[in-house]
Amino acid sequence: MASQTPQPPIQLPDRDDGNSVVLERRTQRTQPPQMHQVVMLNDDFTPMEFVVMVLQEFFSKDREQATQIMLKIHLDGKGVCGVYSKDVAATKVDQVAEAAKKHGHPLQCLSEPID
Repeated sequence: MASQTPQPPIQLPDRDDGNSVVLERRTQRTQPPQMHQVVMLNDDFTPMEFVVMVLQEFFSKDREQATQIMLKIHLDGKGVCGVYSKDVAATKVDQVAEAAKKHGHPLQCLSEPID
């Protein structure tokens, strides 16, 4: 086996010779998540009191706010229960559907993206 003489380490210049490249750090801006509104639909079979209870329990509305939203749903055919991120809105829709099914009501709730 032949031995080689060790190479001297590469020496870096102590001063800038004008051939250096400087990288700038750019700040990246992330977009906020797209928000979704949870909309409850009116039907002729679900009791108004049940809708008020759902709004209080799953959407943290007080009795007055829940009653106002329930009346909007009743009069306009639908009403916005709250605005959340996509995952939270989907969870709220599932909670409402499960509670309605458990109590035997056909209450419909859906999530819509906000533009």
